[in-house]
Amino acid sequence: DGTNRAAAELTFALILASMRQLPQQIASAKAGTWQMGVGKSLFGRTIGLYGYGRIAKAVAHYAKAFGMEVIWWGSNEGRARAIADGETVAKSRQDFFSTCDVVSLHLRLTPETTGIVREADLACMRPDALLVNTSRAGLIERNTLLNGLNRGRPGRAAVDVFDVEPLHDSKDPLLSHPNLIATPHIGFVTEDEFDKQFADIFEQINAFANGTPQNMVNPEAYLKS
Repeated sequence: DGTNRAAAELTFALILASMRQLPQQIASAKAGTWQMGVGKSLFGRTIGLYGYGRIAKAVAHYAKAFGMEVIWWGSNEGRARAIADGETVAKSRQDFFSTCDVVSLHLRLTPETTGIVREADLACMRPDALLVNTSRAGLIERNTLLNGLNRGRPGRAAVDVFDVEPLHDSKDPLLSHPNLIATPHIGFVTEDEFDKQFADIFEQINAFANGTPQNMVNPEAYLKS
């Protein structure tokens, strides 16, 4: 649906922005110093998607369009479904984190997935690798991403989610880290998605006002009134 597409679009936008150093290059151009470095192409690189759900599948579609190799990881059930669909699954968890140029997390936050990405996982990532999290901050053990960036594994990160939201502290150690780019939890925030969501709400309000309520959970209460 629209929410999944919007989240997938933002995920891939962050991947592009980080790999091509777009925020830094834009700032450099506006400062009058022109180019500030050399980014990386996506073609031929490997993206690892953790979680075999609808958003991850949409991200995989974009990645393949850019010529990236897609590798999967997830629960036993998720990996089995990926294999059944003919997708490539990493040989092991360590292999997944150590071989991918980009690792993107796409899991729901549940008691089972809270802190599922640990310090040992990030320690496997290469110094030139990128970690992307547009799902939930709680998937990564608290402070683990900041510690990993400080150690240089991964070398870069791009996130749309934080442990504390809204985050107004511009000096927050993670938010202000030079090797992190961030957006303020806008994965589903688009004009199109808001129009769709609020149109349904307004339609139901107008129907109620006109005496023809829709989608009633307890119609007996309405009839009694």
